Amino acid sequence: MDAESLSRPGVPGTHCEFDRLVRTVWRLRQEDGCPWDREQTHESLVRYMVEEAYEAAEALRADDASHMAEELGDVLYQVVLNSQVAAEEGAFTIDDVCRAIDEKLVRRHPHVFGGVDAETPEDVARIWDNVKRRERETAGASAREPEVGLLDSVPRAMPALMQCQKISARAAKVGFDWDDVSGVWDKVHEERDEFEREPTGSQARALEFGDLLFSLVNVARMEGIDAEGALAQSNEKFRRRWSRMEDLAREKGCDLDALSTAELNELWDRAKQEESHS
Repeated sequence: MDAESLSRPGVPGTHCEFDRLVRTVWRLRQEDGCPWDREQTHESLVRYMVEEAYEAAEALRADDASHMAEELGDVLYQVVLNSQVAAEEGAFTIDDVCRAIDEKLVRRHPHVFGGVDAETPEDVARIWDNVKRRERETAGASAREPEVGLLDSVPRAMPALMQCQKISARAAKVGFDWDDVSGVWDKVHEERDEFEREPTGSQARALEFGDLLFSLVNVARMEGIDAEGALAQSNEKFRRRWSRMEDLAREKGCDLDALSTAELNELWDRAKQEESHS
């Protein structure tokens, strides 16, 4: 399959800069290398992997090419560094990482590499899910372990909003779903009633609030909306408007914390109106 790709005009060639990066990270881990890099473990690197992934996601949303390249480089550094730690432990190497993801991509794209037909994104999603299911079944059979649960592969370290949308989507694929979005809205109202019945400040009220959020994420899923992305856009919108409110307050010669609620709302409405006309 790779030979067929290599025969195509414009196919990417070798990547000497990638090899240079692998050597640089190897050098940082040597006895005369960097004390910080040398002391890192998979466990200590978890927080950096998460932080760099979020920073890369922000650069992607901003569509800033130079910033994007820098942040993707930081993510790649984490991949190479973890691979180097693993290589020193005799677990795997960066070549194993590349080989595994390449084989997975080929395996999960039989409509590209295996002669299977797929004309729409929905066809691709169905093929992808079928291949993943067969992979889980094969892995379970070869290891003679209990079958992996439907939701077990959704990482618990994933942000709660993203987790919610993923696990609800998986449950929906096996038929655990509403007929249409109106049923989800009914559930939202039901969960709100349950939330309001619990005592203020109680753990039960907090749990019911979580159920209310879960129901709202299902509205997003059925509407084809990425809940995490939608909330990120709302956060950014609030940031912009708040920044404009601070500018307007400075023009008045005062700070926001010196204004009344009515005055703050007035500035908010003005910032919102300016944004709608821009």
